[in-house]
Amino acid sequence: QVQLVESGGGLVQAGGSLRLSCAASGRTSSNNAMGWFRQAPGKEREFVAVISWNGGYTSYGSSVTGRFTISRDRLKNTIYLQMTSLKPEDTALYYCAVGRGAASMSIDSVTKWGQGTQVTVSS
Repeated sequence: QVQLVESGGGLVQAGGSLRLSCAASGRTSSNNAMGWFRQAPGKEREFVAVISWNGGYTSYGSSVTGRFTISRDRLKNTIYLQMTSLKPEDTALYYCAVGRGAASMSIDSVTKWGQGTQVTVSS
């Protein structure tokens, strides 16, 4: 069983930056894609970013492309989400996730969710 622990959320002003981390432990997910989703109040959970098992493939949601960067440290079993040029509409609970496959991931292929970390962007 994989355990995921997110950290790095907080309150930031518009235009600022934050870096989220997600550490995997237990039966690790080193051969699986990992990524981030987010959910704002009253909205559906949406895809943010995914990184393949070896870090060679990444993909981003259209609303964060060019502003967010996902990365992976396989030795530490940790993924990161560097968020820049943050906007108030980025405010959400951000969830780390492990996918069923080795590269891409959709919400339907998530096999493990983290508990979420709150990101709040003030205007």
